[in-house]
Parts: sequence; structure tokens; C-alpha cells
Amino acid sequence: MTAPNLNISVDGPAVARAFADHLVQRLNEKKEGPFFWALSGGSTPKLLFKILAEDYKEKIDWQRLHFFWGDERCVPHNDPESNYGEVKALLFDHVPVVQSQIHAVDTTKPPEEAAKAYGELMAQLMPHTADGLPILDLNMLGMGGDGHTASIFPANMNELLTDPRICAVATHPDSGQKRVTMTGPVLNASNEVAFLITGNGKTQRTAQILNKEHSAEKFPVAHIKPTSGKLVWFLDSAAADEVEY
Repeated sequence: MTAPNLNISVDGPAVARAFADHLVQRLNEKKEGPFFWALSGGSTPKLLFKILAEDYKEKIDWQRLHFFWGDERCVPHNDPESNYGEVKALLFDHVPVVQSQIHAVDTTKPPEEAAKAYGELMAQLMPHTADGLPILDLNMLGMGGDGHTASIFPANMNELLTDPRICAVATHPDSGQKRVTMTGPVLNASNEVAFLITGNGKTQRTAQILNKEHSAEKFPVAHIKPTSGKLVWFLDSAAADEVEY
């Protein structure tokens, strides 16, 4: 486990472009074979998907990419709240991805069944650790204003950060919406975790966690530290404003 690397850009679009360049670099480093990438929702990923579709269509070997989601709302894929649906509209419809390598959560199943099936799919397709956890090449995550990531919220973090299953069902603390989420051990088994965080609404929380303030441990993001992989924070200047570095 290593300290996070910080990549700070001027604004959200610049953060998205920095991550896009990072993705290209990571693919070049691995050189060949499948590349397992977990996506997230949020405003900065939306910018990223648009930039990838517009400017990186020829720069990326889309045939190598296998797409997963760190979490997904239990709604139909054509629902505006679907993380999968968002990526399809912004990215998949515009670049030569391999359709069979887009691994969406089957939200037609009841939540517990969907989580179990998604975990089984990940275990089947990916290399794994000695204790059977699938290893993602790159796990892209965001952070909510409450310090949550994927669908691991402060209210459920004690269970989900240590849950031995690959995926579990989370309940949104305010709306009660059910979601399928990767668990803490799986996030930390990734070869690399990359947080994309922008805006002055995230300034205080980012500083609390990266400055290791005494309150940081109550936020799920503070517990995402890859066991043997890399940790990178892609920040804009607003989110990084109070970080000591």
C-alpha cells in the first residue's frame, strides 16, 4: 500500500483529459491482452466519456477494453439514472467497443440476485488474488459530498468495506434506492484506483482525507487504499485548494 499520487488540473475538463491520457498510458504499459476497467457515474466522468468519444476514438485500442461498473442503481438501463445508460449514450454509441465486453449489471434481476450474478461474472472473467478477489486493471471512482464512493456510504461502510463478497446490495441513505456495489475488499484489490474529484463542493472533504485529519476515518473514501496497487487522485484546483502537498 502506497501513498496516493496527486494529479491536479485547472478545471473539470482538464481533469477529464488528464485521466484520458492516463488511460492511454496504462493501456500502453500493459501492451497486450484484455484491460479491465471499472467506470463510475458523476459529473466529471460525463466530461470524460464525451472527451473520449470526441478526441480519443483513434488513440485507444477499444477491442482490448472490458467495461464494468463500481456501482449501479437498480433501475432499467434506459432510465436516466442508469450509470450504464449514461455511458452508452455518451461513449459506447460513438466508439468501436466490443459489445460482448460491456459488462453491465443485470438490473432486471432482484437486487440480491443481480449483485451475486455480477460478482460471479467478475470472478469468471478476471484474474484474481490468492483469496479469490477479482483484479481490475483500473478502477475509476468518484467521491460524494458525504465522502462516499461507489455505493459505500458512511451509514453502511462498516459492513460494505469489509464484506467478503465481490458485490453487495447497498441502500441509499436518503432515497432508499437499492444499488449493486463492489465491496471494499474488491476496490482495494485493484491494480490501480483513480479518484476523479472536482469542484469547490469537494474541497473540505478532499482536504480532510488527503491531509489525514482526525475525522477522515469516518468517510468511506479514506479506506480505499489498494493493497498492492496504485492510488491516484485526479483533482481540479478547486477540489485541491486546501490539500497540503
